[in-house]
Amino acid sequence: MMGRLLLTVIISSLCWLASCGNAQAHEFRPGHLQLKEVDEETTRYYVLWKKPILLNTTVELTPQFAPECKITNVAPPKVGNVALIYHWKTNCDLGQTSIRINGLTYSHTDVLVSLEKLDGDKSSYVLRPDEPTLNLQKQAVPALSYFVIGIEHLVFGIDHVLFVIGLFLFIRDPITLVKTITAFTISHSITLALSVLEFVKLDQAPTEAVIALSIFFLASELARDESQRSRLTQGRPWVMAFVFGLLHGLGFAGALTDIGLPKDDLWLSLLLFNLGIEAGQVAVILILAACAWFLTRLGWQRMFNKTAAWGMGCLATFWTIDRTLLLL
Repeated sequence: MMGRLLLTVIISSLCWLASCGNAQAHEFRPGHLQLKEVDEETTRYYVLWKKPILLNTTVELTPQFAPECKITNVAPPKVGNVALIYHWKTNCDLGQTSIRINGLTYSHTDVLVSLEKLDGDKSSYVLRPDEPTLNLQKQAVPALSYFVIGIEHLVFGIDHVLFVIGLFLFIRDPITLVKTITAFTISHSITLALSVLEFVKLDQAPTEAVIALSIFFLASELARDESQRSRLTQGRPWVMAFVFGLLHGLGFAGALTDIGLPKDDLWLSLLLFNLGIEAGQVAVILILAACAWFLTRLGWQRMFNKTAAWGMGCLATFWTIDRTLLLL
């Protein structure tokens, strides 16, 4: 009776993920508000606002400036790969005012704010759903905030979490698991850095479709008996994890490439973002280890693994078809 109840809960959870997972998988994309002070007769600040686009739908986030600030358009909005880009100007001193992002409270993303003063002084801020208002007169929080952004990006990147779950369930030997997770971490860190630094650039849509295929491959291997699995996954699973990690790194980079990182703290921000991802990944593995211990004590581990494998495969199939149709 309890086994059937567990199976029902797992299937229900996977169905819920199927309905909302495609909207969140690797889709944590922060907005970016860039403020640059200039010395012109009718203009005090140039404003660049990048409103994120998730699955071809813009997130309803709107900067609200002080009442005395008159915002005018410099150019028509442009549609980027992951953001709708606005160019504005204002004649008021934004560096001495507060800015609020309307709609942020009800979203699952953050907004990065970059302020560049006329004297060359640069500051970076991060606005979150629980703190949508920024007083630009206060001291800026440095790139340390990107650590939290990295954690959030992993939590809302359901397909990455599912891949980590698949690796955990697939490998029983702790040493082999450490090797495999390390290979996965190194590979997605490499492509994340190369993509953000613009050495490598691929369209997000086909990348996301191939990422879904990587989850399908891992789920299909997990669903088979050990004797029927491919030699690569049996003998050198870290090679498989390294190759697929390169793809997942490109998926992570989609959140930052068009949105941008502060140029003055580029390397530090990138490092902290990566560390945030790894901290979230370690947390997922620890939670899985605790669940595995509990299920083993109840004798449900084998049933859970099979159910999880089929559930992951169904989700990956749905994502692959859906993302491929978006390409067409």
